[in-house]
Amino acid sequence: MTNHKDKLQKLLDKSECLVLVCSSACSYWSFIKFLFSIPLVLTSSAMCIINSISEDATKMKIPNIVVNAVSVLIVSLNNNIKSSEKADQFKKLGQAFMMLTQEIDAYDDENVITAEKYNMLVLKYDNLINDCDFEDIPTRYKLAASKSFNANNRYTPIQLNGTINNHFEMVTKKPAIVMENI
Repeated sequence: MTNHKDKLQKLLDKSECLVLVCSSACSYWSFIKFLFSIPLVLTSSAMCIINSISEDATKMKIPNIVVNAVSVLIVSLNNNIKSSEKADQFKKLGQAFMMLTQEIDAYDDENVITAEKYNMLVLKYDNLINDCDFEDIPTRYKLAASKSFNANNRYTPIQLNGTINNHFEMVTKKPAIVMENI
């Protein structure tokens, strides 16, 4: 059972790492969503002010067109980037990985895991990994989580560190360049 215990710890580390990464990605995309909402509020307010000051509608035709065009541009960009959907996706994934870590954490020396149950946990993990769009997570969050976990000798998912054994030595020294006199 020691083998299952080690594998279970490895799965727990990877899941906890992904909780951190997904929550960071959720915060990032929520901030992007917020940034897109500010100009929309400003353009809507500008439209209201322009229309209320004007006594002659023909004088305000061009400013209305410009403000409407800016609003449409912002909405179009927001729809193409899909920041709301990405924030929701990473929030749900972070919660799912958190539930998985709690399920894994329930197994200890008294509550021994069977091979069948371990395989079910791995299947859940693999399904969550398949749902995660790693390309939508900023690199700085992936690197920060990977460095943090590796610095504490914990396992990280291959999608974050790119190595199969899931541990790598943190290189602190820069390679020296030796120049010879020719």
